[in-house]
Amino acid sequence: MAVANHIVNIIAIYLGHMDMDATFSNEKEYTTGTGSTQYMVAIGDFNNDDLLNIAVANSGTNNVGIFLGFGNGSFKTQIELSTGSARSIAISLADFNKDTSLDIATVDYGTHSISIFYGYGTDYFSTPSRYSTGYDSFPSALAIGDFNSDHYLDLAISNYGTNNIGDFNKDHRLDTIAVNNDAGAIDILLGYFEDFSSPLVYSISSGSLYIAVNDFNNDTKLDLSAVNERSSDVNILLEYGNGSFSDEIMYSTGSWPQSLAVGDFNNDTRIDQVVVNMDSDYVSILLGYGNDSFENQTRYSTGSSPYSVAASDFNKDKRVDLVITNAGDNSISIMLGYGNGPFQNPIRYSTGSSPKSVIVGDFNNDTQLDFVVVHAGSNDGNVFLGYGNGSFESPIKFPTDSYQSSVAVGDFNNDNRLDIVVTNLVGKAVSILLGYGNDLFENEIAYSTVSSSYSVVVSDINEDHRLDIVVANPDNDNISIFLQDTNRILENEMSFSSSDTGGGTF
Repeated sequence: MAVANHIVNIIAIYLGHMDMDATFSNEKEYTTGTGSTQYMVAIGDFNNDDLLNIAVANSGTNNVGIFLGFGNGSFKTQIELSTGSARSIAISLADFNKDTSLDIATVDYGTHSISIFYGYGTDYFSTPSRYSTGYDSFPSALAIGDFNSDHYLDLAISNYGTNNIGDFNKDHRLDTIAVNNDAGAIDILLGYFEDFSSPLVYSISSGSLYIAVNDFNNDTKLDLSAVNERSSDVNILLEYGNGSFSDEIMYSTGSWPQSLAVGDFNNDTRIDQVVVNMDSDYVSILLGYGNDSFENQTRYSTGSSPYSVAASDFNKDKRVDLVITNAGDNSISIMLGYGNGPFQNPIRYSTGSSPKSVIVGDFNNDTQLDFVVVHAGSNDGNVFLGYGNGSFESPIKFPTDSYQSSVAVGDFNNDNRLDIVVTNLVGKAVSILLGYGNDLFENEIAYSTVSSSYSVVVSDINEDHRLDIVVANPDNDNISIFLQDTNRILENEMSFSSSDTGGGTF
């Protein structure tokens, strides 16, 4: 038996006794390297010598470790295969190209992808072939099988993250959503690579302000959840698989809800929701049953006038935690999850004036999750670097234009360092700040929008392997698309009408 121990950075080998008493010998330890932080091992015969070998995904040192076996329970020193900045957290083995040699598949949490190392039947492997799992997907697990009966192995990937751009009509093209605050509606714009259809409008409660996308009823179709500030509720719209949706299902929240996030808060494999209630000074947790219905809200106090929320695992205990911006007292709250639904009391950190939006990512490439906050009341943003235990350093400031309303993250220049994009509601612009990978950002590069830009998301709209930007413009009731050209420069703004964005966000 081989066991990965990420705390002391070893794999331990336990040899089974032949006397059928279900006991094992004392462990033999093999180091995987300082800071390797490995979570999973896989076993197979890589070099076709009929002896079992071990492969381990080393998330902290960004490599795959290969231990070749002698056949007597002992192994050679680790051989390392670089994964770049992938932060691989899961690994599996199969012969994907039918050459009778085992290949390696890794789940790359840090680069939102999977990688395939093709084996040569020796102790050598090809450089990895990487396949995107979608922007901000945070893949966490994989399974291998022939899912379509064509005699070729396929991969199924579990993505921890989510996004509010998706393929709603199963045509392999990304579609876009806008929520319409004044009209009480959701617009779906079906994608045609570099163009979009006229909006399909779905009526919901009044004051729709924020939307999230996920599969709430486990039918493999992307559903919608929208918070409605005037009616103080959250609406679920179930998708039929062709770009159309069911009538809304409403659940009560606190007063004046502003945003929401989704995740599995109680580890039951069903999607739950957290809603931020600005006038109630608390968040609402709605645990999902996995069949399109949710429990009644459970309330957790925050700071004053909470506005935005992001969900992630800040202390590496495989439980979902929350970061919440508190616009009324210039702070953020960290709420660590217990993994069974409840959350710990909030830990508070000071920010700039009127923190508006928050986004999570590893901004200094130390494999620990950090977050960025932008402010409506000051010409700056804050980077909070994480220690990996649920606590954070004091904020580091970076300059921006005034009244930032939204922030998104992505690697725009393909240097394996996270960059951010910020919307400027007053200045009618969207700005990119390229990251140095050490907690600092370059000066912003601003791109004008035809009207006030309120909310932003990032995705590869036209499938050219370059990140593009989608912006909601409430004054002109439209959506703006900025595509990246071959020089990584944003092209001129393209606008697509919606029914009435009215201050709504994606």
